[in-house]
Parts: sequence; structure tokens; C-alpha cells
Amino acid sequence: MTQSPATSASPSPADFSFDVEHRLERGGALGTGDRPLGRAGTIHTPHGDIQTPAFIPVGTKATVKSLLPETVSQLGGQAVLANAYHLFLQPGSDIVDEAGGFGKFMNWHGPTFTDSGGFQVMSLGVGFKKVISMSEKTHAEAEVIAKTKERLAHVDEDGVTFKSFINGDKHRFTPEISMRIQHQLGADIMFAFDELTTLLDSRAYQEDSVERTERWAIRCLDEHARQTAERQHRPYQALFGVVQGAQYEDLRRRAAGGLARLRGATATEQEFDGFGIGGAIEKSELGEIVGWVSDELPEAKPRHLLGISEPDDLFFGIAAGADTFDCVAPSRQARGGTMYSSSGRINAKAATQRRRFEPLDPECDCYTCENYTAAYLHHLFKAKEMLGSTLATIHNERFIVRLVERIRESIIDDTFVELRDEVLTKQYGADFASNAAARYAG
Repeated sequence: MTQSPATSASPSPADFSFDVEHRLERGGALGTGDRPLGRAGTIHTPHGDIQTPAFIPVGTKATVKSLLPETVSQLGGQAVLANAYHLFLQPGSDIVDEAGGFGKFMNWHGPTFTDSGGFQVMSLGVGFKKVISMSEKTHAEAEVIAKTKERLAHVDEDGVTFKSFINGDKHRFTPEISMRIQHQLGADIMFAFDELTTLLDSRAYQEDSVERTERWAIRCLDEHARQTAERQHRPYQALFGVVQGAQYEDLRRRAAGGLARLRGATATEQEFDGFGIGGAIEKSELGEIVGWVSDELPEAKPRHLLGISEPDDLFFGIAAGADTFDCVAPSRQARGGTMYSSSGRINAKAATQRRRFEPLDPECDCYTCENYTAAYLHHLFKAKEMLGSTLATIHNERFIVRLVERIRESIIDDTFVELRDEVLTKQYGADFASNAAARYAG
């Protein structure tokens, strides 16, 4: 990661840019005119460069749980992503602002991302909290709420009323408030406030949501321009629009094309610096949906796929044009003892690991695998020692970061197909890898 000091000049969109340096010539999705959608490039931010494709570790509350920021950097993390909703509630975005932004607050010196709080619009609103229903079941209702769960968010045209999961206090998020909070948090890349739906929402509700998200996006652009003009003491913060539309091709393409052309209502020259691909995505259709969106978005701007980290999803997302990814899964699963490995998932707590005096994954180059055995990790989890979470998180985050690094290298040296076939065969079996290859034959 290349570090660059923040400039003292007035913040300008010119401080953020993206270069496409290589294209995925084999094994990827093709857009209009047989244009390859997969690519490798570099995102330039005021706090350093991000070599893409890249996985961005999630530090929800300005910390990647159980890891020092220095450790995140050592395992190859080029940037971190924090959650605007959570930092707004605790310690407060004003405190983070006084500290110099969440990167400085947590002693992270590289690029930073914040999400908008849109995820909580859906997850808290329907009562699923951290769990999203991704079923394809047809549902007649326009609103789906998990039974026996309390609804913690209510959506209206102006914004969302939240009930804090910490103490029950009510809060209000609007596009303008989300922009102000994210400017206070000081991330290099932030996301427009959107409404995230589930696949259980009806087609009619998905249409309404896409239109509402675009109306909110215009308000975000205007408020972003105001905040940028007022906050001359801080580097420019890039704003990404978020593409919704669930599993519907026409909605996804309409949303992507609309956001690509969008400008502010009053700040008529303000446009999005990049784009997030969000919403509920049926796993089996992830690559196809990302391809629809990438085909509609401008080539010269980065695309971030929100909430993705599984090896197969990374290959499909990158093949279809996604540049960066984030997800809490590597760290969350690690704390429960579920570990990635070059040969598939491993349960560190399983009895089979008790006398396994070798690295958890002999092919892994992480600190944990170079210095500790699977038996020791098993012991830490069974004894409920905190070190277990730290060592496991180091491994899982490094595994995913390294996998995406290898995918980037394979795009550059034209070995993507070979790497994909090798990894997916080891992870999921030969039949899965063969079916994956069939999606992008040629």
C-alpha cells in the first residue's frame, strides 16, 4: 500500500481517482460489445493507494475485532471499513471528528471506508438484525418482518427512524444526516444512504425502493457537496452511489444507469466517485447480477461489492467486474472457531484438531500458521482463551486478503482460469469447479 500525506489544499474530487491497468481476458463476464468486465487497477485516495481487486477488512466500531491496526496492515489489509451507524451511536461521530477522523482515532494510517447505515435500515427494520433472509420464496407482502422480533427501524420518504439496539433511544437518519455523520467520521470512501431490501420483498416494493434510493442519492450528492465546501480542513472524501434492485435485471440495470448519470439537484456538477453494489443477492446469481450492474457503470470508476467474502463469491464477483469487497464473516467466523483453509473449512474446535501438531493450513503464510499448531488453537478455543480469537482472526483475514491478492496477480499474468479451477476444486469439489467454469466458457 502506498502512503500519501493529506494535502493542505482545498478538498477536490481530483484527489480521488481510479486507474484500470489490466483486463480479465479469459474466464470473465463480457459486457456490451464483448467488453471484458473483470479488471485489475489502482484506487488513489488522500491516504494511499489500493491495488484492486482488494478485500477490505471490516472494523465495525473502528476496530477489527481482536486485532491491532498494525496487525491488519501486516496481514495485507490495504484499507479498513467502519460502520457509520455504530460509530454514530458509540462513541458519537462528533467525538470521532474531534479525534481527526476514524482512521486517526484507531491509529490506522491507510485508506478508510464507511458504510451509510443503509444495512441497518433493512436488518433492524425487519427484525433479522445480523441475519438476512436470502430465500427466493415468492411472498405476497410488501413488507416482511421476522416473526416474534421487534421492528427497530421505520422507513418513510424522508428517511428512517431508528431505535438504538444499545439503549432503546430513538434516532433519525436521513440522507443529509448520513452524509454529515460520514463526513465527521472522515473516511476516504463513503456510501450514499440507501434502502436495503430482502429477496422476500415484493417486486412492487423493490421498484419503490429503487426509486426512493435514487431520490435519496440526489440529496446525498447535494449534502456531500455542501459538507465538502464547508470542511476545507479535511481531505476530499469520495462518495459512492449504491445500486439496488434485488434479483431483477431490469431494476439493477435501471438503478446502475440512473446513478451513473445522476447529479445533485443544487450541486449540479457533483457526481458519484464510484459505486457500491448492494442489496440482497441470491448466491447462485451473484456473478450474473454483478455483471448486469458493471455493464451499466462507467469504466473509469471503482465498483465495491458490499458484504461478500466467500471464495466462490470473490471469483464470481471479480469475473463480473467488482473491484473491492468487504465482509464481517472472516472475523466473525474466526471468533467461533470456523476457519478457512486451502482445502476447505475447518472447525478449530473439532476433536480431530486436538492432537494435530501442524499448522491449521500448511499452505497458509499467515502469522498464526507460521508459529502455532492446530492443536494449540483447538486448546485455546476449548479453554475459552482470548488469544484463540486473535490467532484465528489473523488467519481468516489473511486467507481472504491473500486469496484476492492472488486473483489480482492472476488477472495480470493471465492465469485467472487456472487459479479459479484450482481453488474452487479444493474448496468445493471438482463438480462445483466445473460448473463454475461453464459460466464463463471461452
